[in-house]
Amino acid sequence: MDVYIIRKNLGMKKLIVVLMIMVTAKQNYAQDLTFSQFYEQPLLRNPALAGVFDGDVRVKATFRNQWNAVTVPFQTGALSGELKMPIKNAANDWITIGMQITHDVAGDARLKRTSIQPAINYHKNLGDENFLSIAFMGGPVNTQFDPTRLKWDDQFVAGSYNPANPTAQVFNNTGYTYWDASVGLTYTGVLSEETRFYAGAALYHFNNPKLNFYSNNGQFSVLGRKYVVNAGLTTRTSDNNKIQVYADYFNQSGASQFLGGFLYGIEFINRYEDNKTVNLNLGAFFRWNDALIPVINFDFYDFTFGLSYDVNVSRLKAASQMQGGFELSATYRASLNRRSNFSDAVRCVRF
Repeated sequence: MDVYIIRKNLGMKKLIVVLMIMVTAKQNYAQDLTFSQFYEQPLLRNPALAGVFDGDVRVKATFRNQWNAVTVPFQTGALSGELKMPIKNAANDWITIGMQITHDVAGDARLKRTSIQPAINYHKNLGDENFLSIAFMGGPVNTQFDPTRLKWDDQFVAGSYNPANPTAQVFNNTGYTYWDASVGLTYTGVLSEETRFYAGAALYHFNNPKLNFYSNNGQFSVLGRKYVVNAGLTTRTSDNNKIQVYADYFNQSGASQFLGGFLYGIEFINRYEDNKTVNLNLGAFFRWNDALIPVINFDFYDFTFGLSYDVNVSRLKAASQMQGGFELSATYRASLNRRSNFSDAVRCVRF
């Protein structure tokens, strides 16, 4: 048990309790953050989804504000960038270099986690528009908190709290850095002229990073390996409409989660010659035993903007009054002059 498990299941708990659990637990297991618009942060789903999109360059940003109704809000941001490049003399193989950055802030003590994860993905052409992609992602992660924001029992005198009162609780270490590494595999293909799909699997934190504010007595938590299965599909229902389906399943440290749903797209403009579109997409997603998530997003040429809201249906719904949190996303895509006929073959499930 630690801050990430409590964040998922017991968001109302005071961070002081979380911190005490973190620093006294021995070989316990941490869990990852998650987004409701999970399909908008592909490298957090599977490193092998880097570069699986229309065009050559893609930048994505997502911000989440959660649990305003029950505690100090959890705030999570993510920024990713990808550049897709052809490989000379490699029979239409491609390579993608990318970067995934996340920043998480939780609770009264401003417990922060900042991750910087470079990624590389090789797309092997299997003929026509079928590709097998294999990727690696890894880099440093920093965690820290501000002990001056915590309130301790010995700072209460005669029932009154005074931050100037001395406390016996002393933290010699308020932060640490560990190294993280993940791998992934994805197959992208075509079912028909109107239908594209992908399926993949990933293993995050395969090096089992140790998390510890203290370096003595062998006390630490472990960021457990996360096993992920992904799938997605897009199919046209008419000349101006399409359905996009996304699904993820993961298992980490004895906990499992399913996220899935769809977007129904209404196309207003499609410039086929340069893949620029104007679409309105409406849909809904479900995070099993946690939240129902209505979503709206808008494609405007090279940009996509998304908005979602969690309707909490977990055991926390009595305290949260079914209020989860808003999430915003923005994407920019661009094409470069060096494109070939196979550039759009390595692409996501969108037309």
